[in-house]
Amino acid sequence: MYEGRTVAVVVPAYNEEALVGSTVSGIPAFVDRIIVVDDGSKDETAVRAQNADKRVEVIPHERNQGVGAAIVTGYRRAIAIGVDVTCVMAADGQMDPDDLETLVRAIAIDETDYAKANRLFTGQAWQLIPRTRYLGNAALSFMTKIASGYWHVADSQSGYTAVNLETLKLLDLDRIYRRYGFPNDLLVHLNVFNRRVRDYPSRPIYGVGERSGIRLRHVVPKISWLLLKGFFWRMGQKYVIRDFHPLILFYMLGILLFAGGFLLGIAEVVLRIAGNPITSATIVLVALLVISGLQLLLFAMWFDMESNKDLR
Repeated sequence: MYEGRTVAVVVPAYNEEALVGSTVSGIPAFVDRIIVVDDGSKDETAVRAQNADKRVEVIPHERNQGVGAAIVTGYRRAIAIGVDVTCVMAADGQMDPDDLETLVRAIAIDETDYAKANRLFTGQAWQLIPRTRYLGNAALSFMTKIASGYWHVADSQSGYTAVNLETLKLLDLDRIYRRYGFPNDLLVHLNVFNRRVRDYPSRPIYGVGERSGIRLRHVVPKISWLLLKGFFWRMGQKYVIRDFHPLILFYMLGILLFAGGFLLGIAEVVLRIAGNPITSATIVLVALLVISGLQLLLFAMWFDMESNKDLR
């Protein structure tokens, strides 16, 4: 218990027998429940977790469903037992348990509704995180800002989080993506419900024996598509269905003008390569469409930032 609030930690685990025991045993004493979700592991993950700490409750999945599905299972259990603050920690030892109190305190004193670790604040990430993963994270973080509306949030792939019970009850957990893009999609859903989200510094940990199954060439396109769909879903839910906002018109016109100018420009380049002449009027039209589209998109983003500036 922390500041009079019950605390649980959800630990999604898949084939983590080597590290799950030390991860669980390192969780601070103020945590009341540790919910380890064994996501169809083929090794001794469940046994090692159960033996590591008396606070542990293991919930098994018969087959591997993805990290997001494991977290959702843990969230459902936390809702069922009425936990005030529910955190998520990976089973591979890459999340510093000393940072957990910062996240829990933010929720316990009602500073925010969803507290998220950010490994980029300290400046150590560039030296510690593998470069390809760092750059992939940076690209996905930028796209997540646009898709989610949380322009002040970075390190979108960080799954080290804490959330209050009220927020968990609001979310439609069945709709949230079940695999590696879970934290990105969750931010989109949180924004629709106008929940406060804030980043907190966290020390990145690498080289403790963790094994990453992430392949950026597969993950980045999948999450990019997920974020594109999430962006349009958020626009419809938040700015059309729940409360109309003129930024939707700026986004629509901006996308249409920019896309029209871009496609017309490609067509003109192809025609020029084929030996056909291009008139100056056509060049001016392409430039006008592209510039006008970009201006409208930037205005729409600025409106979105203003609309969400209080969700910090």
